[in-house]
Amino acid sequence: MRDLIRGILKGAVGPEANDSRFLLDVHSRDLPGESTMVRYDDSDEVDLVVVGAGAGGSVLAQRLARAGWRVVILEAGPFWHPDEDWVSDEAGSHQLYWTQKRIIGGSDPIPMGSNNSGRGVGGSMVHYAGYCPRFHPSDFHTHSVDGVGADWPITYEDLRPHYEQVERELPVAGQDWPWGHPHRYPFSPHPVSEQGAVLWRGAIRAGVEMRVGPVGIVNGTFGNRPHCIYRGYCLQGCKVNAKASPYVTHLPDALAHRVEIRADCMVARVELDDATGRAVGVVYHDEVGGTERLQRARFVAVSGYSIETPRLLLQSTSRRFPHGLGNNDDQVGRYVMVQGAAQTAGRFPEEIRQYKAPPPEVSSEQFYETDPARGFARGFSIQTVGPLPITWSEHVLADGHWGRALREYMRDYNHWATIGVLNELLPHQDNRVTLAEETDPYGLPVARFDFSVGDNDQANMDYSTKVIKDILEAAGAQDVLTVHRYAHLVGGARMGTSPESSVLDANQRIWGVPNVFCSDGSVMPTQGSANPALTIMALASRLAERMASGRAMDSSGALVG
Repeated sequence: MRDLIRGILKGAVGPEANDSRFLLDVHSRDLPGESTMVRYDDSDEVDLVVVGAGAGGSVLAQRLARAGWRVVILEAGPFWHPDEDWVSDEAGSHQLYWTQKRIIGGSDPIPMGSNNSGRGVGGSMVHYAGYCPRFHPSDFHTHSVDGVGADWPITYEDLRPHYEQVERELPVAGQDWPWGHPHRYPFSPHPVSEQGAVLWRGAIRAGVEMRVGPVGIVNGTFGNRPHCIYRGYCLQGCKVNAKASPYVTHLPDALAHRVEIRADCMVARVELDDATGRAVGVVYHDEVGGTERLQRARFVAVSGYSIETPRLLLQSTSRRFPHGLGNNDDQVGRYVMVQGAAQTAGRFPEEIRQYKAPPPEVSSEQFYETDPARGFARGFSIQTVGPLPITWSEHVLADGHWGRALREYMRDYNHWATIGVLNELLPHQDNRVTLAEETDPYGLPVARFDFSVGDNDQANMDYSTKVIKDILEAAGAQDVLTVHRYAHLVGGARMGTSPESSVLDANQRIWGVPNVFCSDGSVMPTQGSANPALTIMALASRLAERMASGRAMDSSGALVG
């Protein structure tokens, strides 16, 4: 019934308990409330200190501030001022990414930066593509169903109401969704571009079912947020405010409810009282070379994502946890996952202008679930993408074209259409984050991330690349280029049922520590074939509900089941 009502109303009713859309200034892209927000002293024991102002930390802070909690967010990156800081240029947008040094290794090292890391208020959703699918019910018990991966300690139904709530807040626009748990979206789908139409025709001929959306991009007006104008710069920071990110969807309301955001603050460790086993706050630097500061708090939420969250926990040593907070069973930093993200482009005689639409416009989850006939477990999703010229040149270079040939391909940019996949790569314990010997400007050990692809992963990626090539050939492409790449990050501090195999319990609380939680993509035991942003926000919403109601706390003020 809820889905039916949402399908009929289609954007006529906004979300409850979040006024962010009305708090935005129609004449400025700056985050309203920055200059007037409350300021707490380090010595004030606030109710909650959150490390990281991204998808998980921002939702958690906004929800608990609404419940009357006094909240401080510490963010390593800057407080963005989009009219001055964000530019409509690929090369000029690198400041949005976490480009500080990280060491990579393993058989298949994963490049860090623009494709999987964010820095600054709003986190990596400031420069994500806007795609907001849900996980499937099967994602929560892959080990039980398919014999691979791990089972979550929660189910799809635990997250379903939070998916629905966050979808209204972003809001998500898309066609009725037939895969996983069938559902509707609060806004109608965006119009289909030339690229979407061409690739959809090819998909039909190749026997692949497609849909439009879901994207967290306004289709219509939404409070003071305008309609998308299809300018193509989703990954460079949306200066229109049509694309959803915590910067526009949750932080305005958080600031209006007495949250303080301290930007340019690098957290060094979670400070633990060895006598009680409780965290007393977090130690941080507000400038390079500056003295350490301690923000006191009743509760701590680490929301630094799948590299920085394990890094911070490993740095937070104490008598009780000599190898890092929550790491007595050597689980912190393990099971970090990425997604295979090959992209294939095809040339067509007519102009396509692939950037003139939300990048993930037309998509399919037909291959999401395990099919034994394919010879591997789990699956992949398919999405159109819209690489801008510099990224497009990487496709051309990956196919071996240099010099004069490269220039000819670049001149032909507007005739190309691109489609990609997201493969579910399985969790492996040796794909992990550790601390390197090198240090950053604050004197803190930098993170090392080792990653290797498994046999099942490789079979999945090989199969999916053939599927998208078949779609382009069925669409009539004259030439085809493929670039093999990876996207997204989850895991590293996963939730589970015991400290021997996980870092967190079902409430996202660190085993053995009564008042420290994690609220970001690091908590995920598996990642499915879906982009993770919506699930990160839904998990944060669920955690906030349980913390506010007391269900995540015991009779002593720390925890219950």
